[in-house]
Amino acid sequence: MRIGEVARGAGVSTRALRYYEEQGLLVARRSSGGQRSYDEAAIGRVRLIQQLFAAGLPSRTLLEMLPCVDSGRATPEVLRMLTGERERIVGAIADMQSALRQLDRVIDIAHDRDPCQEL
Repeated sequence: MRIGEVARGAGVSTRALRYYEEQGLLVARRSSGGQRSYDEAAIGRVRLIQQLFAAGLPSRTLLEMLPCVDSGRATPEVLRMLTGERERIVGAIADMQSALRQLDRVIDIAHDRDPCQEL
């Protein structure tokens, strides 16, 4: 698959794919003319990378983690790191759920309030 096809399929820019390649997160074969070629699994891998970046994991963590995804195995050190990241994400989700509850309260108050009342 060419870079544009992967970018469209994963919903990212070609620049993002080049960055992932520079960081060692994504591998592309090169044609004799220097064009990148990706296998079919590249779209799924890019989507996973995007999700993990969105969850706040840095590229260095992904670089350690992705071989575990590929092999299904992790060293004790990587497993501890992944467990720590999971705990961090669970905490962030709890914080966001609390913020959502607060926002819902404000919306309920604003929706049901008398126009003459103040929040």
